[in-house]
Amino acid sequence: MSKAHRGKGIADQPDGGRGICPVCKRGGVKLMYEQEIEGQKTKICKMCKATIANKK
Repeated sequence: MSKAHRGKGIADQPDGGRGICPVCKRGGVKLMYEQEIEGQKTKICKMCKATIANKK
């Protein structure tokens, strides 16, 4: 199967959907998951999403 369209959904976002995660402060990670943190919705990385989901 072709991989020509991989990442198409985040290509239109600033910096290709990458940035600094507000939770773990790692840079250059994909910020794809919306989570409510301190009363406001922010985008976080996959590792932080899994950590928050496992704490519940």
